[in-house]
Amino acid sequence: MFQNNVGKLDRILRILVGALLVLAFFMVEGQWSWLYLIGIVPLVTGLLGSCPLYAMLGVSTCPRQ
Repeated sequence: MFQNNVGKLDRILRILVGALLVLAFFMVEGQWSWLYLIGIVPLVTGLLGSCPLYAMLGVSTCPRQ
C-alpha cells in the first residue's frame, strides 16, 4: 500500500513520542488536553513505517538497498 520511507531509528522515536503523547492525554486534565491526541499521527506512521509527508517531500530515512 505505502512504500516504507521511515528508517529504524526514526520509527522507534515516532512510536515512543506518539505513545507518550497519547498516554499524556489520559493523565493530563484541562481545556487543552485534547492536543495530546496529536500523538496518534507519529504513533501510526511509526507503526506503519510510512510517512505521507516524507513521501510528498521525497524524503526517506530508510537505508539504501
